[in-house]
Amino acid sequence: MKAAYTKPFLTAAFIVLLDQIIKIWVKTHMAQLEEIHFLGNRGMLRYIENNGMAFGMELGGTLGKLTLTIFRIAAVGGIAYGLVHLIKHKYHRGLIMMVALILAGALGNIIDSVFYGVIYHYAPLFQGKVVDMFYFPLIDGHFPMWFPIWKGEQFVFFRPIFNLADAAISIGVIMILLNQKRYFKHEEPEVSNPNSEMVED
Repeated sequence: MKAAYTKPFLTAAFIVLLDQIIKIWVKTHMAQLEEIHFLGNRGMLRYIENNGMAFGMELGGTLGKLTLTIFRIAAVGGIAYGLVHLIKHKYHRGLIMMVALILAGALGNIIDSVFYGVIYHYAPLFQGKVVDMFYFPLIDGHFPMWFPIWKGEQFVFFRPIFNLADAAISIGVIMILLNQKRYFKHEEPEVSNPNSEMVED
């Protein structure tokens, strides 16, 4: 039974470690807003920091930041408990691995929020900023003039800048949504037919 716990938790640990290695490299080798292009203008590292949630969304103010961090910690505890429950009750392996990805992503961003402010001497405990760096502006253009509300305005897809932890959470959630029928398949118990037990002479 112990072997069943090894793969998902090792996977989560590897993602957290890789996420932190990338973030530390970016913080120590790049200036904020500096860019390193690896797919021309369609894929790059762009170093930014944010106070809030995945993809740069924020919950404003010091109190909002503290509330978000505490919520993240509680969420990680709940996800970890849920992962143990799924493994213990032998749920679909795909579901278990996707929950492990979500756990890794949540934990990766918590480390930034809780410790980075203290480690890098810019904020107290629980007030650190999340490091983001991956930017893929695959489509850069303008809305047509006939388009309502945003006519003529610039359009960029994909605009948000994210990190590996954000990607792990997104992949986990999307895969669970796409595979609900397979992951949560309800198997009806077999009903024995009493007639099948009769032996013909």
